[in-house]
Amino acid sequence: MKLFLKGERCFKPSCAIEKRNFPPGQHGRDRKAKIVGYGLQLREKQKVKRIYGVLENQFRGYFERAVRQKGVTGENLLTQLECRLDNVLVRLGFASSHAQARQFVRHGHVTVNGKKVNIPSFQVHAGHEISVKEKMKKNVQIVSALELVSGRGTPHWLELNSENVIGRVLGLPKREDINLPIQERMIVELYSK
Repeated sequence: MKLFLKGERCFKPSCAIEKRNFPPGQHGRDRKAKIVGYGLQLREKQKVKRIYGVLENQFRGYFERAVRQKGVTGENLLTQLECRLDNVLVRLGFASSHAQARQFVRHGHVTVNGKKVNIPSFQVHAGHEISVKEKMKKNVQIVSALELVSGRGTPHWLELNSENVIGRVLGLPKREDINLPIQERMIVELYSK
């Protein structure tokens, strides 16, 4: 399954990962391991952790905050993960992967509302304006990532000004805005045991 970890550039249905739905190797087609119950729930949690680049303790903290919030716990969890600064940079197209976005943030190249932020887990809110520093606007990696996002598009809850390399958060993402293959219900069931 494509997790978009290292800036995978294949967004078409003819992508090799989409066409081949079996594990690699000589025995990939033959061996069918049946995973049920706890294994499915654990695999779903690990998938979400790897998509967003979050460690176990951080993920548990996000889940506990999602439980305390009003509303559906799984949707609250995904909203928190989507509103991380490093994830917003990827969605806007300033970085091609979460690791690259984390590096940009940690090195101090990103500003939120004109102030430097060097914490990748910083939670953005509606109305926040995200940009990169002036010297980074011509960076080869940012320019190529912006070209990539033009074919992919930005989510409805974000607004992108690609000429000035500025993004704006219009509102918090809803579940229908998150088009990743995630079954948040299984994660809630796993942590509710």
